[in-house]
Amino acid sequence: MASIRELHEQLVKKERSAVEIAQEALDRIQALEPKLHSFLHITAEKALEQASAVDAKIAAGEEIGLLAGIPLGVKDNMCTKGIPTTCASRILENFVPPYESTVSQKLIDAGAVIVGKTNLDEFAMGSSTENSAYQVTANPWDLSRVPGGSSGGSAAAVAADECVVALGSDTGGSIRQPASFCGVVGLKPTYGLISRYGLVAYASSLDQIGPFGRSVEDTAILLNAIAGYDPKDSTSLKVEIPDYAASLKPDLKARGKLRIGIIKETFGEGLDPVVEQAVTKAIEQLQRLGAEIHVISCPNFRYGLPSYYIIAPSEASANLARYDGVKYGWRAPDADNLLSMYKTTRATGFGTEVKRRIMIGTYALSAGYYDAYYLKAQKVRTLIKQDFERAFETVDVLVTPTAPTTAFKAGEKTTDPLSMYLNDLMTIPVNLAGLPGISIPCGFDDQGLPIGLQLIGKVLKEDQLLQVAYAYEQSTTWHLRQPTI
Repeated sequence: MASIRELHEQLVKKERSAVEIAQEALDRIQALEPKLHSFLHITAEKALEQASAVDAKIAAGEEIGLLAGIPLGVKDNMCTKGIPTTCASRILENFVPPYESTVSQKLIDAGAVIVGKTNLDEFAMGSSTENSAYQVTANPWDLSRVPGGSSGGSAAAVAADECVVALGSDTGGSIRQPASFCGVVGLKPTYGLISRYGLVAYASSLDQIGPFGRSVEDTAILLNAIAGYDPKDSTSLKVEIPDYAASLKPDLKARGKLRIGIIKETFGEGLDPVVEQAVTKAIEQLQRLGAEIHVISCPNFRYGLPSYYIIAPSEASANLARYDGVKYGWRAPDADNLLSMYKTTRATGFGTEVKRRIMIGTYALSAGYYDAYYLKAQKVRTLIKQDFERAFETVDVLVTPTAPTTAFKAGEKTTDPLSMYLNDLMTIPVNLAGLPGISIPCGFDDQGLPIGLQLIGKVLKEDQLLQVAYAYEQSTTWHLRQPTI
C-alpha cells in the first residue's frame, strides 16, 4: 500500500476512491489474519461507511485532509464507541464503550478509516504480545517469532501492509520495541502531548499514546492529527503544536548544528553484537550527514528497569482494582457471596502476567514496604530524569539501540519473566523521564530480522526528533524493505 501522501494524491485526483482503498486493506486483513493475528476486532462495515463519507466529500468538491480515507488500526486499549474494547483480557471481553477516546475521535473527525482494533499484551503488560487472552500475534518477517509488545498487533499490522498507520500505547517501550522488531517507525511522544482520555490505564504516570508508520513522514502526519491539549485529561499539556510533517527536511543540518550523544551505558554486556554493529553504523551515518557525535554518560540509566518494575506495577494495582465484576466487564457466574464474586472474577478474568504485576504492586505499596520500594523507586526516577537533563545541556538528541536483540522465538521467554522484562532495558528510562523517543529501522541481522535505532529528544522537541529520524531514513534504504508474508 502506498504512503499517506501518495494515497491522498490518488484520492484528490480521483484515481482511486476511499472505498477501494479501504476494501484493499480489508481484503489483505482477511487474507493474512489466519496466520498473523494482528487484529482482535475487524470493523469492515464501519470502515466502508467512513470511506464512503470521504468519497461523498470529494464528489461534492470539498477539501479533504491528509488522513481522510487512510486505513488505520487502533490498539484495543483505546475506547471506541460501539466497538469492543477488551485490552486483550477476558475480564473486558464483553465491554463495548459508550464513548470515543479523544484520539479515536480526532481521527474520525479527520476522516481516517478505522479498519479494526489491534491485539496487545493483556492490559498492555508485556513485551511480546504473547500475554493476550485471545491470540498470539506473529512477526511478519518470521511467523515463528514475536512482533514485540505490548503494541505488537499495531506494529505487525503496519509492517504487513494491513493498514497504512496505527496507534499504540507506550508505558515502558511498548511502541518503540515492537517497531524495532517489525521494522517500522514508532514514536513515543512527550508525556502529556497526546490526550490519554479513553486510554484504559495501566500506569498513569507513564502511559502515552503514539503513532506507528512505515515511514517517518507517515508517523509525523498521524502525530499531527492526535497531538494537542484536551481538557478531559488533567495531564494534557497546553502547548502550541507545530506541523511535524511540514518541517521534515532530508538535510540533517536544516536547523543548524546538530549534536548527538551516544549513551555509553547502553552498549556492551547484554547487547547482541549484531545489533551493536548495526547501531554503530547508523551513528557513523549520522556523523557523515553532519552531526557532531559525543559520548555521554547517564549513570542511573541501568536502574530504570528495576525502578520501573516497582512504579508501574504499583500504579497498575491501583488502576486495575476497578475490575471487580460489579459495574462492567466480566463477572464470575458461580460465586456464593460478594467476596467470593470478587475473588473468582479477578482470579479467572485476569491472566498470569497481569496478576503477577498486581501482586508486585500491591506488595510494594503495602504498609512497611512503601518507603523501602515505591518511594525509593521514585527517587531513582528523579535521578534518571536529572541524568537526561545534564546530557541535554551538551547535546540535542541522544541515541541508543531500541532493543538489546532482534525478535525472539514465540514461547522462548514466556517461562522467564525477568528475561522478558530485559527487552525494555533501553526504552524504559525515556518513559520515566517523560521524554519523546522514536525507533527507526537501521539494519537487519543475518536471519533477515529488523534492527531498530532509538533516538531520544528533549521535552516537546518531537519536531527535531522527527527531523533527525527523517534525514537518516532518507539517506538509507532500510525502510524500503518489506516482509514477504
